[in-house]
Amino acid sequence: MKMTHNGWKEQLLKMCQNLIRKQSYSGEEGDVAEAVKGMFQELGYDEVLTDEYGNVIGRIIGEKPGPVVLFDGHIDTVPVNEDSWTVPPFEGIVKDGKLYGRGATDMKGAVACAIAAGAAFAEVNGRAFAGEIAVSCSVHEECFEGVATRKVSEAIKPDVVIIGEASALTIKHGQRGRAEIVVETFGEPAHSSNPQEGINAVNKMMKLVEKINTLKCPAHPILGEGILELTDIKSSPYPGASVVPHYCKVTFDRRTLVNETKESILAPIQSLIDELSGSDSTFKAKVSFASGEAKCYTGNLIQAERYFPAWLLDSDDPLIHALQNELKSKGFLGEPSYYAFCTNGSHFAGEAGIKTIGFGPSLETLAHKDDEYIELAQLYGAFEGYVTIFETLCLQPNPNLKGGHLYV
Repeated sequence: MKMTHNGWKEQLLKMCQNLIRKQSYSGEEGDVAEAVKGMFQELGYDEVLTDEYGNVIGRIIGEKPGPVVLFDGHIDTVPVNEDSWTVPPFEGIVKDGKLYGRGATDMKGAVACAIAAGAAFAEVNGRAFAGEIAVSCSVHEECFEGVATRKVSEAIKPDVVIIGEASALTIKHGQRGRAEIVVETFGEPAHSSNPQEGINAVNKMMKLVEKINTLKCPAHPILGEGILELTDIKSSPYPGASVVPHYCKVTFDRRTLVNETKESILAPIQSLIDELSGSDSTFKAKVSFASGEAKCYTGNLIQAERYFPAWLLDSDDPLIHALQNELKSKGFLGEPSYYAFCTNGSHFAGEAGIKTIGFGPSLETLAHKDDEYIELAQLYGAFEGYVTIFETLCLQPNPNLKGGHLYV
């Protein structure tokens, strides 16, 4: 298969439809993983790797020293309620210039584009380029942003990462992070006809939540305000017929900013717990980050604390300038901005400190929606944009680059 003759649009559309037609909820990505393996092999990638979590990575290796440029796109999707869709979610129907299906925007369209663009770049240039192009088709992003891609970093050791999340074909250079904060209060059970014999953990929690709601999160001049929002509350026993609840648990969604740490995020809540404990000997509470685990399609477990840091690449960084200039020369006119949601960039940039930008097709507001779609113009534009990015980073010498090529 070749991606540079006149029929590349039809080929790209078929690739994306093929991915959409394979349901791939988190932990169930096996069929799509096999499909992208086949695409890598058919399109002539030099090496195809699969790790213990099930991430699939295709590599094209140049003949000259240079940067390892990694495109990352996740192949898992959120579930669908088919009764709420007016089109079949797993058929890849094209209608009125739009391709419909779960994952069309988030983010099988971008994955298909990156695989195709890597092959097209190599078809034109052979291996006479600097560095390496790698495309990772990653798993479990929807529930563990960046956790599975830790294995990708170990295997590839990228110098530059392109996140293909939806950005309407503009550069994104940061995002707020995400943390799930668990607050627990502990009491003593008693019959509800004699509540004075127990300690009501829900009442204790109500006092604590009231104080937590007065906390002001920090703000950042680019990423905006942090957020601390209560998302669920549970008590035990439940149902609590005639029983004073001895336990209560609340979960907060915390959107984090750069320069915040795990300790600084939990400290204000811990301070309130200490304050209430000091004035009430029966008040017992704990704050921590949530943790979770899930089974991968490979059979292995993925588990992590639910803390996914924010990241931000300086808007004056030469990487952004070089890519923005080349993309503008090809008609991509949007200005750099940042993602409103969390991505695998939490690992690449937030944890590993790798230079990372986002660039992807479609609107981020279409992700996770019923009747999800991607405009064909955005799909084709992403293919051309990715080719441009690969050309900029692996073909064009630049005095700002290490070894003439690598941005530092």
